[in-house]
Amino acid sequence: MAITLAEEIMLLSLDDESGSTKQRQAAGWAVAGGILLELVLAGRVSVAGKHLELTDTTPTGDHLLDSRTALIETWLHGRKKRRVTEWLTKDQAKAVGAALESLCKRGVVLEEKHKALGVFPIRRYPAADGTVEAELRERLRAVVLGGAEPDTRTAGLIALIHSAKLHRLAFPDSPRKQVAARMAEVVVGQWAAESVHAAIRDMQAAMVAVTVVTAATAVS
Repeated sequence: MAITLAEEIMLLSLDDESGSTKQRQAAGWAVAGGILLELVLAGRVSVAGKHLELTDTTPTGDHLLDSRTALIETWLHGRKKRRVTEWLTKDQAKAVGAALESLCKRGVVLEEKHKALGVFPIRRYPAADGTVEAELRERLRAVVLGGAEPDTRTAGLIALIHSAKLHRLAFPDSPRKQVAARMAEVVVGQWAAESVHAAIRDMQAAMVAVTVVTAATAVS
């Protein structure tokens, strides 16, 4: 089962017992970034500098990705390109729901609906197939803690986790400084073509920009 980077981040953020989302806002930025990175790797969009450009609307066969391609096409309004930060800000909240829906359809998690105090609707997403997350965490552990060389997708995932500061979601029992240092090392490694490196670097800068603004707004 080939799940997307966005779905992998979503899995890492779900509490194993309650099925609720941990660090939801930060995870949202990473999930939106994960969808965008998937589209970059699939050759559907390009990210260069501060801008996002749609380069190919051919379906990938994955509903989560293809639905985002259609949304980006509409969002561009006939323009060639727009700022990456604008798209991430627009998609951050909705991307979480889209990734969860995709995981449910794949049978990886279940959707459970409850009402808090008998009134307020609450959704939880406990695991239906724990092997997917277990394999994901083992792959991350081999690279970050074991020193293995990452493939392009794993390195891209690590870059997203590192940018959104989700280190504890991936490695809750490991020293954060050690994990962050290794992730930073992976991000600058020679694991992909320079064009992919550049796209991820520019996406990281965009994610840092939007998360800083969000944090400042929350404090003010």
